[in-house]
Amino acid sequence: MENTDWSDVVASLNGDDDAYGRLVRRYEKPITGLLWRFTRDPTQCEELVQQVFVDAYFSLKTYRGDAPLLHWLRKIATRTGYHYWRERTREPAETTLPDSDVLEQIQAARDDEIDPAEAAAVLQALLARLPADDRMALTLMYFEGCSTQEVAERMGWSRAKVKTQALRARRKIKEIAEREHLLEKLGWTL
Repeated sequence: MENTDWSDVVASLNGDDDAYGRLVRRYEKPITGLLWRFTRDPTQCEELVQQVFVDAYFSLKTYRGDAPLLHWLRKIATRTGYHYWRERTREPAETTLPDSDVLEQIQAARDDEIDPAEAAAVLQALLARLPADDRMALTLMYFEGCSTQEVAERMGWSRAKVKTQALRARRKIKEIAEREHLLEKLGWTL
């Protein structure tokens, strides 16, 4: 752990609001990047980031300093995003895939010409159709590059659950893509 982080944590616990502000400024960008995986709405993402830092502030006394502060914040952010997804699944909303023009443009483009924003929109729409646990496993493994052990630690799951969840999630996303005829349109092999 960096001395500056630990110094700011101790100062924050002793009532120094400026010290906590320094921690927020230091880690706001990576936490925002992580939470962008949970919502593509800038306003909602900003609210989630704020929630992470509020939760972290009130939990700061539980931080032991045996791992980098960013790891601890990522764990809080992951759970915040997970709870956001769980709440959203309670609200009935049909996620629509991008229109066929976008899909045709992606299909016609070579791999190096595909607009990342358009491909991300298709992938986000597919992921939004998965239950929160499935979506979490795939997001952490493939977008965040977490190992099954890291996913288990962030989520408080066993490694066996992570592996099973990821397997089921890949099957479900393949079924959705087949049902929407995306495999043929995009030349995907899942």
